[in-house]
Amino acid sequence: MDVFVYGTLTEPERVAEVCDSFVFVGPATLTGLRLVEGRYPTLAPGGETGGRLLRTDEIAALDAYEGVDDGLYYRVTVPLDAPAGHPAEAAVYVGDPDRLDADATWPDPGGSAEPGSDETAPFDRRVDAYLDATDVRVQLTGADPV
Repeated sequence: MDVFVYGTLTEPERVAEVCDSFVFVGPATLTGLRLVEGRYPTLAPGGETGGRLLRTDEIAALDAYEGVDDGLYYRVTVPLDAPAGHPAEAAVYVGDPDRLDADATWPDPGGSAEPGSDETAPFDRRVDAYLDATDVRVQLTGADPV
């Protein structure tokens, strides 16, 4: 699977600590989401983010590293603009700004967890709604030297 990485996983040494087998496909740009800093980098609606396209089959290892089961990050799939022979989609990890102390707001899709509640929709639902309504995609912008 191809994964757009934009933080610590852009460093080969760090990826090697997480995955046994991987390759960097090349530099890439994520449009529709911008980088915001917190305890760890995350993404917020709007803008664009530079990073790299990482290819690995060890998604479970990446999910564990990103704290997906703990709700720290949420893995989504977006379209990938790349030459023929590449997958049509790439995974992207989006961190919960509340959990990461990051200055980011995700719009509420208009529904809360409970009818009549003042709470906003859960983070993953807000991300999904934004992705459904916005053209968020990864574009491979070159090839990493082998």
